[in-house]
Amino acid sequence: MAVNRLHELLDAEGVAYEVTTHPYAVTADEVAASEGVSGHEVAKPVLVSVSGELAMIVIAGSERLDLQRASEVLGNNEVRLATEDEFAAVFDDSEVGGEPPFGNLYGIPTFLDEDLRARPRMVCRDGSHTQTVTIAVADYVRLVQPEIVDVAMASA
Repeated sequence: MAVNRLHELLDAEGVAYEVTTHPYAVTADEVAASEGVSGHEVAKPVLVSVSGELAMIVIAGSERLDLQRASEVLGNNEVRLATEDEFAAVFDDSEVGGEPPFGNLYGIPTFLDEDLRARPRMVCRDGSHTQTVTIAVADYVRLVQPEIVDVAMASA
């Protein structure tokens, strides 16, 4: 994949990161298995509509978004999963489903679940289904400045 906004940002900011290429992976579980890490370390961006506005909530790959809790945390706004039609064009340097969890690069408000925030590092897609970037969570928080929220729950 050609250099994209995520790689450009990390390079410009002098952030230490590791790029790994793996077999095509769709789900966060597949990414974790390909990378040999726990799903707790995989950053899964969930694109949502908050009262009609696109936003990104980043949770651990081993968890799922609690939409009711997200609504409460985000001011009792209507929160629903965004449709592909609502977000695909925004991520013009990414494969659909391979969006990196850096909403700030795309002008989208970004929220980070506190469970993932507590981790020392995170593995995330870089815009593709075959490459990931591993970075320190502290660097991610510094670069993205997400609002820290409690909106995830264990997967069933």
